[in-house]
Amino acid sequence: MSSPGELDSVEHVLGNPDAPVTVLEYGDFECPYCAAAAPVLRELVEESQGQVKLVFRHFPLAGNHPHALTAALAAEAAGAQGAFWPMHDLLFARQDRLSDVALRAYADELGLDGGQVVGEAAQQFAPKVAADFEQGLADEVAGTPTVVVDGELFSGRVELAALRRAAGINGSGADGGVHPGERRQRRWSFGVRRAEREPLAENPEEDHAEERRDD
Repeated sequence: MSSPGELDSVEHVLGNPDAPVTVLEYGDFECPYCAAAAPVLRELVEESQGQVKLVFRHFPLAGNHPHALTAALAAEAAGAQGAFWPMHDLLFARQDRLSDVALRAYADELGLDGGQVVGEAAQQFAPKVAADFEQGLADEVAGTPTVVVDGELFSGRVELAALRRAAGINGSGADGGVHPGERRQRRWSFGVRRAEREPLAENPEEDHAEERRDD
């Protein structure tokens, strides 16, 4: 996989930009696993005392999630107004309501220009979203969330204790695991690695990357 350590000005970084440990996430705003992972990743950064930064890249799986792309564009538009992370958090918190009307309302709620986050105005951010997606394909991303810790694919449930170990930091031992559902875990393939995911109650995600990508 490509190294996430070489950041440029278009990357969205949460935490200390000079943190020695980089956690890279490829995410989809309509993915329930990403929504469950978001507060865990934030807590990892916030408790690290400046040792960990999070980089978010878009990987909208439009075939399964019809609002994922427009949500990604809205997040980028919010970022242009200085509010990528507040919009990021709001989109995940309300991912069951991602229509254009809702996206505009979220921008207004954050004190942004709601007219800039949807429709034609937001299309200027399509190249950034496309570039993230293409980089994800190059990095052999098969599903979301995909988490990489200093260039190494994180394999397993996205939970705080495991992320601390992967990042090489000590914590209080609190466990902030990702639990989008109550059913038994299943496993799926990611290249030669494997990661655990829980099936959704309805319309579960497909296992094969070819069926999950936005071709």
